[in-house]
Amino acid sequence: MSALLSLCFVLPLVAPGHGTQGWEPCTDLRPLDILEEVVPSDGATSGIRIVQVHGARGLQLSAAAPRTMSFPAFRIFSRCDLFPEEFSIVVTLRVPSLPPKRNEYLLTVVAEESDLLLLGLRLSPAQLHFLFLREDTAGAWQTRVSFRSPALVDGRWHTLVLAVSAGVFSLTTDCSLPVDIMADVPFPATLSVKGARFFVGSRRRAKGLFTGLVRQLVLLPGSDATPRLCPSRNAPLAVLSIPRVLQALTGKPEDNEVLKYPYETNIRVTLGPQPPCTEVEDAQFWFDASRKGLYLCVGNEWVSVLAAKERLDYVEEHQNLSTNSETLGIEVFRIPQVGLFVATANRKATSAVYKWTEEKFISYQNIPTHQAQAWRHFTIGKKIFLAVANFEPDEKGQEFSVIYKWSHRKLKFTPYQSIATHSARDWEAFEVDGEHFLAVANHREGDNHNIDSVIYKWNPATRLFEANQTIATSGAYDWEFFSVGPYSFLVVANTFNGTSTKVHSHLYIRLLGSFQLFQSFPTFGAADWEVFQIGERIFLAVANSHSYDVEMQVQNDSYVINSVIYELNVTAQAFVKFQDILTCSALDWEFFSVGEDYFLVVANSFDGRTFSVNSIIYRWQGYEGFVAVHSLPTVGCRDWEAFSTTAGAYLIYSSAKEPLSRVLRLRTR
Repeated sequence: MSALLSLCFVLPLVAPGHGTQGWEPCTDLRPLDILEEVVPSDGATSGIRIVQVHGARGLQLSAAAPRTMSFPAFRIFSRCDLFPEEFSIVVTLRVPSLPPKRNEYLLTVVAEESDLLLLGLRLSPAQLHFLFLREDTAGAWQTRVSFRSPALVDGRWHTLVLAVSAGVFSLTTDCSLPVDIMADVPFPATLSVKGARFFVGSRRRAKGLFTGLVRQLVLLPGSDATPRLCPSRNAPLAVLSIPRVLQALTGKPEDNEVLKYPYETNIRVTLGPQPPCTEVEDAQFWFDASRKGLYLCVGNEWVSVLAAKERLDYVEEHQNLSTNSETLGIEVFRIPQVGLFVATANRKATSAVYKWTEEKFISYQNIPTHQAQAWRHFTIGKKIFLAVANFEPDEKGQEFSVIYKWSHRKLKFTPYQSIATHSARDWEAFEVDGEHFLAVANHREGDNHNIDSVIYKWNPATRLFEANQTIATSGAYDWEFFSVGPYSFLVVANTFNGTSTKVHSHLYIRLLGSFQLFQSFPTFGAADWEVFQIGERIFLAVANSHSYDVEMQVQNDSYVINSVIYELNVTAQAFVKFQDILTCSALDWEFFSVGEDYFLVVANSFDGRTFSVNSIIYRWQGYEGFVAVHSLPTVGCRDWEAFSTTAGAYLIYSSAKEPLSRVLRLRTR
């Protein structure tokens, strides 16, 4: 397994010049700052503006003529005319948004006479494309290597390292795990740039101009730049080399009419409700008196300059939601152009869907179920589904869980597919490489808890889910899917093996088309996993419900046990224990944020004597971990969900002991 993990997590680049004889570089083997070449420190290039966003400065190039943002290749290829066979490109950029099907060029190398694209880096809403010209005896053609990168178009700073070596193309985003592509066509060893020209932010023409901000654009011949940048305390802004004009401290720049900071232009501050942010208001301020926030108009978007931090003050009861019976699980979801909904998994024969109307949930649809345990909402293309996990057999003694499909005509959920399950506790829906999956947690078959749970795969031809993989589980209670860089994981909460709740729960990684064991965790009646991220740190929290073994006498305090938070250690290639939290038969964790603060709420259900126990909200406090900040009276609490509306942020919890769920409003200050 250790050898396999090394293969999965570390794909080192081939040493410079591997497989060649007498290799000599055409450039210095040092970082070549491309931005420095086109933006001299005296700011003499027209059409460029310096914009400061989220504490960092970048260049807005879209107003500059493409020709002015270029330079001849011989300026840096002074010894010969061949582009290095092995190299890396480092880019720090900010992309607020891109229209569908829009392509923008970050960097190109173009042959002057023929206008042929020799090399390019192009960004689309969901992908980053690396383009290069390949020649052989049959002729010349353009090759494209594409990386999925939808997270880049989020208005935040990101630092990318594209490393090229032999047939390996590797993309590292914000010092996370690299995405490696073994291309059929390697980068050419003899790409001539004689008579070529570098263009920054364009492809020599107005079409395809880069409209975002760029802070760093560096070519490093001969090696991978990632070890020079990572690890970093601020990975999205990791620096290899940035132009001198972006290094200066904030202040009045030298007198020129070209490179002006937005806050050095004519300043006008607008009060009152939010005004439009267009070219007319560009570089102007708006002060929101109600929230005591100051905002700057940048690229048709109001960017926070100085805003009062929203902080959780207290939690207040907002709605008592009467349910058909005790509720074992809840699922909050939205249907576009229809509204916000919550589905309740009820113990008795009917579960329900409620719609958020006039700031409260109103009964919308009743659905027949058989001691429903959980709902899972998911979409496939334009299709909207809701799957229920039924724990008990139907009137005919058959055990089926059911997938319902939203009818846009009836505005209701209608039965779509029934799947044979065994005391199902949970469904987990996820997507890997464009393929859709559903994993069911089969709890037991009769008295046997050691049975297979099943992963189903969507078949586009039949438009049905079909069994794809079985995984041995022990009283499975919950599945949780998550991704880390290019890697997909699935973790199961195993609860009981027939004699003891002291069983291992397992984390699986998807390799070669199936999930394979990656790591095991000692758990005690595990009922839930919650994955969450704080900054660059990734955590897994398990809810332990009960310490029990048939060979020992059950005591009241066997329900009051530690639940555990684990943190991913990339160096160790494993999750390691981060914090123990004492809980009372915990059945669920829910992670949420308010402003810049992060929280975990636990569903405490039973302390060995009573089901009336407090559930607790914990706040993230960095070095101290999670610290208890609020106690919430609950009765047999089973599940928590966080959601937001235009009116504010809320929590809803379900009770397994009374036909009442409660909606709580998060008060902020």
